[in-house]
Amino acid sequence: MPYLSRVVVAVATTVLLAGCYTTTPDPQVSSRDAEWLAQVPKAEQDPIYARYLMKDDTGEEPGTIIVDTRARQLYYVLPGGKMMRYGVAVGNEAFGWTGTAVVQRKAEWPDWHPPAEMKQRWPHVRDTKGGPGNPLGARALYLYQNGRDTLYRIHGTNEPEKIGRAESSGCIRMRNIDVIDLYNRVQAGAKVIVR
Repeated sequence: MPYLSRVVVAVATTVLLAGCYTTTPDPQVSSRDAEWLAQVPKAEQDPIYARYLMKDDTGEEPGTIIVDTRARQLYYVLPGGKMMRYGVAVGNEAFGWTGTAVVQRKAEWPDWHPPAEMKQRWPHVRDTKGGPGNPLGARALYLYQNGRDTLYRIHGTNEPEKIGRAESSGCIRMRNIDVIDLYNRVQAGAKVIVR
């Protein structure tokens, strides 16, 4: 496609999306966050998976998280008919899951303790202290069903290039700056719907 045609298509797409979506500024971060975020590899971001404020069409209560595994999007319902949309990586077919859970716990730069089944599949994985090299990234939301830990998380990642893919062992991965934004909004007890 000639350069001028690409520019026209890009401008037209931006104008069309502007009526539906509003980009939002990055959240404020601590000095530790800034230092550790700078150590995580950078990746080109597809605009389809960028963070946007948009009209809520879910019908869910404010404070609810909805994960659309096919679209690789996570939605956080806000008051006033709005929702925040974030691009995510989801579980591959062998490890994906669906259902309803609640956020029982939240953690900043959490330690990672891979489940026994994962250690059996991949003997190279080990418990990892929180930090920029940790697969859980900057924040984690721990998902529970009926008072029991599902072992699934919504968390950051040290592999931002995988956002938009079905790559994980079932957890929902987000860009670190996006999971910080979501973490700042979500309360313990929030309903999570994964479909």
